[in-house]
Formats: sequence, C-alpha cells, structure tokens
Amino acid sequence: MDFGVTSADDAFRAEVRGWLDAHVARATDRRSWERTLGAAGWIGLGWPQDGYGNRSGSLAQQVAWAEEYARSGAPARSGHIGENLLAPTLLAHGTAEQKARFLPPIAAGTELWCQGYSEPGAGSDLAGVRTRAEAADDGRSYRITGQKIWTSLAHEADWCFVLARTDPESVRHHGLTFLLVPMDQPGRIEVRPIRQLTGTSEFNEVFFDGAHARVEHVVGAVGDGWRVAMSLLGFERGVSTLAQQIGFAQELRRVVDTAVRTGAADDPVVRERLVRLWAELRVMRWNALRTLGGSGGPGAPSVAKLLWAGWHQRLGEMAVRVGGAAASVGPVDWSPSAPYELDDAQHLFLFSRADTIYGGSDQIQRTIIAERVLGLPRQPKG
Repeated sequence: MDFGVTSADDAFRAEVRGWLDAHVARATDRRSWERTLGAAGWIGLGWPQDGYGNRSGSLAQQVAWAEEYARSGAPARSGHIGENLLAPTLLAHGTAEQKARFLPPIAAGTELWCQGYSEPGAGSDLAGVRTRAEAADDGRSYRITGQKIWTSLAHEADWCFVLARTDPESVRHHGLTFLLVPMDQPGRIEVRPIRQLTGTSEFNEVFFDGAHARVEHVVGAVGDGWRVAMSLLGFERGVSTLAQQIGFAQELRRVVDTAVRTGAADDPVVRERLVRLWAELRVMRWNALRTLGGSGGPGAPSVAKLLWAGWHQRLGEMAVRVGGAAASVGPVDWSPSAPYELDDAQHLFLFSRADTIYGGSDQIQRTIIAERVLGLPRQPKG
C-alpha cells in the first residue's frame, strides 16, 4: 500500500517520538499510563471520527504512532480492547447516547474494557455460546447468567461487552445479543485469574450470576448480536499488527545477539533458521502494509494470524535453543513465595505456545479461509 507519506506525517512522527521520549520514563502503573495517553489525545487515533477527546490520525499517522510506541518500550496497553474493539463497534452500530456515554471515557483512559466472548464449551466456536440474558425489571434491564473464559484483563476492567443468548429457544448464531455490562457488581460477577505457564495471569474466568445490564446498553438490535460481534472481529487486526511486528523484530534481535554470544550462530542450521525468521518477518510486514484499510479481502485477517502465530512460536523455540543449557535454568533461585522466575527467552518460549490457539486457533483460521475464500463446502457442525 502506498501511504503517500507527507511532510505533515513526518512532523507527526517526530512529535510522537518526542512525546514518548518525554513521558515513557515517568510511567508507573498501566492504569495511570492510560490516563496520561488520554490526556494528550493519543487514544482513538484510528477512530473514523474525533470529537470524543481523541485526536484524528490518517492511516500513515496511525502506523507512525504504532511503530514509535513499540520502539519506545512504553508499557503494554490496558485500554486497547476499548479503544480498538469496542469503540469502532459503537461508532458503527451504537446509538448517539451510547457513543456519548462510552467513547469519551475510553478516549480519556478512565474506563477499561474486557471482552466476554469465549466460553468453556465455545472457545473458537463463538456461535455455541450458552450464557443467557433474560429480560427483567419490566423490560428495563437484562439479567445475565453464565461463564466466560480467557477474558483478557477482566481483573482490571470496569466494563465488559458480552455476547449472550436472549432467545432461549435459539440455536447457533441466532438469538444472540451484544450487551454492555458493568463489572462492579459484587455477588453477581466473580473474576478468577488463570495462572499461565509464565506464572502471570492476564487471562481470567468470569462468572455471571444474575449480573445486571440496562436495556439501553444493548448494541444493535436484540437478537442481532452475531452481526455486531462479527463486525467487531473485523476491527481486531489492523494497524496494531505493525506495532506487533516491531516488537517481534526486537525479540528477534535479542535472539540473534544471544546466538552470537553463545556461539550457537556458528552452527549452519541455526544460521539458516535465523535468516529464515528474518525473511519471514519482512514478508509479514509487507503483507500487513498491503492489506491495511481492508484491501486484502475476507481471508486477510486469518492469513495474517496464521503467519505470525506460527512464526512467533518458532522464534520462541529458537530463543531457548541458542541459549544452550543455561536456557533451562531460571535467573533467580526458587523460593516458596516465588516458585519460579523467567528470563526474556523463557517467557517468550512459554507464552508463544498459546499463539496458535488464542484469538482463533490455527484450525479455525484455516476453516475460515477454506469456506469464505476458497468456497469449499462448509464444515459440518454437530
């Protein structure tokens, strides 16, 4: 894609770099960092319209922001689910009142969101959700009962957008509704962190036991949640993939440096695999640039997911291979209060094992490509 980068875009990149240089070192916790970003108008650059406290940025400027952010080493974002998933969905399907209520605090970094899609029996098969939402209070609200799982950052979120079944007789993608649910409901919502291989807990189980959602917080029509949910998934991969690739490049550089330091780079097989990783990362970048703005067709997000997920796993495997025997030993001694610590290579290896599962497994991505791009017969559903 030709961005047609202008002098104004170059000036924008310089402004971004200067601002990040001045503020990243002063960042403390992730929540306060979101408020810092919001106060400067950096949240919502990619929204199709401004006026909610956000700046408006061209595609080239969004790319510049994402790349400079990744290069700066700034904290991982807590507000990206609200900014990059919910906000575009509200702009496309929400009422004027919903936009006025929810977009300004997202842009200000004062309200954080999580995504209530996956369930224990409906992970990649989103149409199989069983969480129920029943009309209550004489039609003024819904009461939600069910369980969601792998809910990123639910332990930090103020709100959750939930896909629930409002028609108890419905099956598959029919009878689903997209609801905005406040998380501060003691006794009605319970969040249980899931301890991962890395020892951290970004993911959570969320239990709804009669949780309350106001009827005016239904996005789209009642029973039309599948269309809204699919629209949201279309926003999930875009400019952010370029920032992801900057992070990948930094990880690859550390792996190469380790290979040189340990002597692993003297092995011709290791050298060939490192060069292949570098070349594949370049291909991913050009593919991401080619498909920005929705120009890659219906299978583009699935192709991108397949490319980076497998690549990142192979990088994690290479990270521990070039580290040699030292890669099997933690950086600090074991203690009862901290059973294990991981260095960067170990964390990369363990966390990347999930890359081919979360966000839609490789099998699901291949099915999407087969059915929606190649026109093959649809896979039978049980």
